[in-house]
Amino acid sequence: MKSMNRFLKSLALVTVLLMSASLCFAAPKGKVIVFHAGSLTVPFDKIEKDFEALHPDIDILREAGGSTKMARMISEVGKKADIMASADYKVIDNTLVPDFADWNVRFASNQLVLCYTPTSRFSDTITSDNWYDILLKEDVVWGHSDPNLDPCGYRSLMVLKLAEKFYSIDGLYDKLIANRPLKNVRPKSVELVNLLKTGNMDYAWEYRSVAVQHGLKYITLDDHINLGNYKYDAFYRQATVEVTGKKPGTFTTKTGQSCTYGITMIKNSPNPEAAELFLSYLLSADGGLKTLESMGQPPFIPCRVPSQEMKEALPGTLVPLVEIKE
Repeated sequence: MKSMNRFLKSLALVTVLLMSASLCFAAPKGKVIVFHAGSLTVPFDKIEKDFEALHPDIDILREAGGSTKMARMISEVGKKADIMASADYKVIDNTLVPDFADWNVRFASNQLVLCYTPTSRFSDTITSDNWYDILLKEDVVWGHSDPNLDPCGYRSLMVLKLAEKFYSIDGLYDKLIANRPLKNVRPKSVELVNLLKTGNMDYAWEYRSVAVQHGLKYITLDDHINLGNYKYDAFYRQATVEVTGKKPGTFTTKTGQSCTYGITMIKNSPNPEAAELFLSYLLSADGGLKTLESMGQPPFIPCRVPSQEMKEALPGTLVPLVEIKE
C-alpha cells in the first residue's frame, strides 16, 4: 500500500511538472492591441498580415490616429493597449515614459513633402523652387494636420518657418498661414489624402512615405527644410511650434528636429508575450523594417535606444535588434 501511495504521489508530481512545462513553453496567442501613427497605416497593414501568417493564433488589432492623440488615449483616457508606435519618438518620451512605458525604441525616419495630384491647380508649374508662391495664391486650397493631435501637423508648420529662414523672406510664414483657413486643418495627416484624391484640396503636407504609398505626386524640399536629415538638426531647432499640453489650458513648445519614429510596449500590456513576439518581428531587418523600406520609409538598422540603461529595460528578444545611439 505504501509503495502504491508513493507511486501515486510521484505520478501526481510528474503530471504537475509536465503541465507547468507545457504552460511555460506554450506559444503566445490571443489579441495584441497596437496604437500607431496614421502615417504607419499602410506598412503596418502588410506587417500585420505577414506576421499573422506566421503566427495564426495571434490577432493584431490596430487603431491609427495622430500620435499625440493616440498616446493620450492611453495616458489620459485609460485605453488598454499593448504597443504604441509614434511618428515622433518624443511623444512617447513626454506622454508615456515613465508612468506607462519603460523604454522607447527609435526605428524609422521620414521627411516632409508637399503632395498634390495632376488635377491640383498649378500642378503643371509648381517646383521645389516656387512652391511657396503657389501656396500664396488665393485660389489654391492647401492644408495640413492638426498640430495639437498629430506630429505631422506641427512639423508642417516647422517646415514653413524654416522656409522663411532658408529663403530669407520676411513674413513668409504669416502670409502662408493667412491663406490657409482653419477648415483645412484636419485631425490626422492621412485624412488629407482623400481630400487630394477627390479634388477638394490642391496641396497637402505629408510624410514622403505616405505620398509613395498612396501614389501621390509630391515636391521634395531642400534638406534645410524637410526635417529629413539629422545632419541639419541644428538648423531645424530654429523652428518652434506651441501646442496644447497634457492638461487642458496648458501648452508646450515643440522644437524642430529630424523626423524619428518611436515604439514601445505599454507597462500593463494585456498580452505581453504576444506583443513581444510581434515587436521582435516588426523590428527585425528581414521583417517589419524591410516592409517599411519597401514603402518609402527609411528604417534604422539596427534600431536605436539612447542608453545602456534603456537597452537593459528591453524584453530579452529585442536586445539583439537595437544599438545604443543618441
